Amino acid sequence: MENLDYRALAVLDAVASHGSFEKAANALGISQSAVSQRIKALEDAVGRLLIVRGSPAEATGLGQRLVSHYRNVKLMEAALDIDLGHETSMPEIAMAVDAASLATWLPLALRPLLSPPRCQLDVECAEREVALHLMREGAVFGCVAARAEVPAPAAAGSSATPLGAIRYVCVAAPAFAGHWFGDGFSVEALALAPAVVQDRDLMARFLAREAGYVRPFPHHTLPLSTAFNDTVFGGMAYGLLPYLQAAQALAQGALVDLLPGRYIDVELDWHAWELDTPFTHALNEQIVSTARRYLVQP
Repeated sequence: MENLDYRALAVLDAVASHGSFEKAANALGISQSAVSQRIKALEDAVGRLLIVRGSPAEATGLGQRLVSHYRNVKLMEAALDIDLGHETSMPEIAMAVDAASLATWLPLALRPLLSPPRCQLDVECAEREVALHLMREGAVFGCVAARAEVPAPAAAGSSATPLGAIRYVCVAAPAFAGHWFGDGFSVEALALAPAVVQDRDLMARFLAREAGYVRPFPHHTLPLSTAFNDTVFGGMAYGLLPYLQAAQALAQGALVDLLPGRYIDVELDWHAWELDTPFTHALNEQIVSTARRYLVQP
């Protein structure tokens, strides 16, 4: 693919980011017809469809890879401008992160990058399969993802760095624990007490390993969020919470550990493209060093 038109790639990036030809035109300060013409010219040049026209407009696989290439070039140009002493706008870096990390240790890794601001971050909440897909398609520079039982090899041109494990404990509000588990964390109680889960398989593994419970269990399914926390703290269900998130409430008596000393760990990895710029170096260093400070290490 020779002589890529980077002005057209900028338009492709805008359409993919905004999900609309009209919004891309407004963001770029050009007409909608100019946006359409540049996308069509780029598609003619590569001989492939790059944008699926719809609501929203979405990049195809090749379109997303071209957007990723364009963003990486902009990152390298920004780094070169800084080296040359030129003024430059803050580069954009996209990443995908699991909900538990976003709720606990990840914001601590971002603080040095955001104050003072050194880049514009676009962080998407996504669990393992979606996060790895976004990374391999080039939609994000990197992702924090749970490790599979049989880890897949890193994509060519990328790396996978172990971060440690996020530890989950099984907790409930005191009144809920007294009502449902007054006689202990028994098989009989587990058949009746409602749980709240983000990942049903994680709870099933915990119950099988720690309580010998292998039957279906009553549960609500919610993303790890304010609603999930409210369900546990409000005494409506028991659930697995990251210890980093539950520690203060356990110390204050707002939550009860239903099986003290028992837990389940989820190993995390940082997957990232090997892109050599000051911004990506800083992000890599902050992610890895912060994770190894707060997560459970081997």
